[in-house]
Amino acid sequence: MSSTSRNPARFVCPLGLMWVVLFAAGLPFANAQGTAQNTTLPDTSSDPRAIFERGQTALQQGHLPEAEADFRAVLKTDPNSTPAYANLGVVYMREKHWKSALAMLQKAEQLSPGIPGIQLNIGLAYYRQSKFQEAIPAFQSVVHSSPSSVQARYLLGLCYFFIQDYSSAAGALQPLQEQESMDLNFLYVLAISAWKSKLPELEQRTMSRLVKVGGDTPEFHLLMGKAHFNREEYDDAIKELKLAAQASPKLPFVHFYLGLTEMKKQNFDDARAEFLKDSEIEPDVSYNYDQLGVIAANQQRLKQAEEYFSKALRIDPNLASSRYQLARALQNQGEYAKALLEADAALKLQPDNASIHYLCGQILQHLGRTEEAKAEMQKAAGISNQERAQRQKELENPDPDLRQSPEP
Repeated sequence: MSSTSRNPARFVCPLGLMWVVLFAAGLPFANAQGTAQNTTLPDTSSDPRAIFERGQTALQQGHLPEAEADFRAVLKTDPNSTPAYANLGVVYMREKHWKSALAMLQKAEQLSPGIPGIQLNIGLAYYRQSKFQEAIPAFQSVVHSSPSSVQARYLLGLCYFFIQDYSSAAGALQPLQEQESMDLNFLYVLAISAWKSKLPELEQRTMSRLVKVGGDTPEFHLLMGKAHFNREEYDDAIKELKLAAQASPKLPFVHFYLGLTEMKKQNFDDARAEFLKDSEIEPDVSYNYDQLGVIAANQQRLKQAEEYFSKALRIDPNLASSRYQLARALQNQGEYAKALLEADAALKLQPDNASIHYLCGQILQHLGRTEEAKAEMQKAAGISNQERAQRQKELENPDPDLRQSPEP
């Protein structure tokens, strides 16, 4: 991990996704009237407060099965214990059992609405699944009730950034400029958001700060390479990324971005070599295998493509691009039943994606399910028409979001 990991999050995806490494603190146990009880009690097997405190200690020490057992024991005695539900949510978050985590956290929220720590963790549970749109209301709630929460505002800005609502991202992040003035990742995201939002003064000021703070560090060259990549300045991107790689050959994601840039230049063999290098540095990152699969598919090595996409999905089952590409690879091999399963899974992740609906229509046609195929093709056409109309509207009013700001 780079030196920027001192921050509450770090980049781990092609778009600069930050994984949060700190969770909100657990809640103290409360009695039936909701009053927090912090007094240490004897550790007796029948006292729910003592059991809760034992679970809290287990959670803090990373003993997750023991913590889960204790919090569930509390719920047997007190089915309406907000702290027990909230801490069970944290247990499942740390185990990456996101569905269970959200179920527990949402139950805690129902019992005790408006607690910032619970809302923050609900947002984090969505965020860690790359469900940025779903995370926004929770982070907005925390920012509204706790305006000084740097983490919630930072993550709110990142969610806007990842759904490409750049003006809202800039609006959310600007108040943090002083606190985060030494954070290269923050400065990069704010600069890109300002550029995308056509805020030249903010962009220039932020980029100047980024250059001053970054100096000649590998992390700075990586971020500058990414900035050039976003601007489609691919030769300049390669220069910066190679400077980063020369200074720190094992810097996470530097080879990934080199791979992406080489792909844009149609240098597929060079791109493949870079993705393989990055996969050696961070073997648990799904995006490398996703891109390796794309290259293999483009070179008609369909079995190898299938293997790469499957590997990506073993790491991240919610990676829609790999689901879609795997379905295409299976379709091209004539394995239509398997292809339909993957295409359906991709649709669950991105139900408004015209390309996935069109692919489903093609596969259904091969399976002889003509009426269903026709329906999918019609859905694809409808979505495509809406997208064209939206693009035309944006051309008529190119900055429709500039007057909008994140909801409090």
